[in-house]
Amino acid sequence: MITTVGFDADDTLWHNESIFVSTHEKLRALLVAYHDAETVERQLFATEMRNLERYGYGIKSFALSAIETAVELSRGQLKADEVSAIIKLTHLMLDHPVEILPHVVETIEALRSSYRLIVITKGDLRDQERKIRRSGLEGSFSAVEIVSEKDRNSYDRILRRHAVRPEEFLMVGNSIRSDILPALELGAYAAHVPYPLTWEHERVDKEPEHERYFSLSALAELPPLLERLSA
Repeated sequence: MITTVGFDADDTLWHNESIFVSTHEKLRALLVAYHDAETVERQLFATEMRNLERYGYGIKSFALSAIETAVELSRGQLKADEVSAIIKLTHLMLDHPVEILPHVVETIEALRSSYRLIVITKGDLRDQERKIRRSGLEGSFSAVEIVSEKDRNSYDRILRRHAVRPEEFLMVGNSIRSDILPALELGAYAAHVPYPLTWEHERVDKEPEHERYFSLSALAELPPLLERLSA
């Protein structure tokens, strides 16, 4: 019987990738004098992947990789005001209001009296704490877990810390790579709620074929799913 539900945060509870996509557009426009848009995107992604081990995930990591990419593409000719412009773009990202996704509030209200609800998210600690606080949802969750990576080991540590067996746990999120596959590996249940945009690093070739995996078209389908699993 499922007792605990884990919620991803970015692009599951609130918009996130759309902010990055908008910033990418502005960055391409800023660097158009040095390279075409496709080259900027390709080089930026390669730099981010190279720096993941150093910086982790989040806007600050993106900022450092964006500046590094701009320096490389400009062959060291990047001007101080262009560096300043990149920094300002990332400030706008950090200051962006937290926009809650549809069905989030109603779904949480429907579940909170029957299940332990936990936010499990990866990224920059300070930024994720800020978003949780500004979302107005913090009081709806029994715990907030911010990790550097979402893999089987990190889910295992979280469940052990909260004394939850995998077969009692269901993870909900938009990323099959980070939210779904590690939970299934551990023996938990997982529900995928897709977001219209997916960062290239989070993409997978196909959906998992697993008896504990469920694909939902909207978060509003989660309470009925839990009812079926509890029947």
